Amino acid sequence: MDTVLSIALGIGLSAACGFRVFVPLLIMSAAAHTGHIALSSGFKWIGTPQALIAFATATVLEVLAYYIPWLDHFLDTIATPAAVVAGIVASASVFTEISPLFRWVLALIGGGGIAGLVQGTTVLTRVKSTVFTGGLGNPVVSTAELISSAGTALLAIFFPVVCLILILAGIYFVFHKTGRLFFGRKRKSAP
Repeated sequence: MDTVLSIALGIGLSAACGFRVFVPLLIMSAAAHTGHIALSSGFKWIGTPQALIAFATATVLEVLAYYIPWLDHFLDTIATPAAVVAGIVASASVFTEISPLFRWVLALIGGGGIAGLVQGTTVLTRVKSTVFTGGLGNPVVSTAELISSAGTALLAIFFPVVCLILILAGIYFVFHKTGRLFFGRKRKSAP
């Protein structure tokens, strides 16, 4: 059961990295520092006071930068690969009691994949916001992403299985909606 919980925690933190790169890392660092989560060997540094200060500084800078209209789009170009890397690190760091090979395979595919998927969705949302509101709606999108990142990270830490279920439901919804957008309505079968 510990393995399932650590996988759910890792996937949840990775999804949160797709919304904001440093917010989930800050929350994860604080949780590790206070003993709420266990970190894999080689990742104990995440729970140190130095890492907590570094993640807090990076989080403040990231959050503020997303409220500057022209800078938010530039950050999206950097944030996409950074979110994938953060998702890999976040998931690998909490996959405890898993063989190193399986830890890294799961972190690369599951953690990096979910972070990239969420980040791609946020980039598309920001582009739509810019097109339809002339950029005036982007602060609202930034606030929603911030809340989603913090909420997902906290949910992953305190209720990892619930978080994983919600993430899977969200993925289904996005792909179902996207599929209809690209392929039109489902055709009715012939009688």
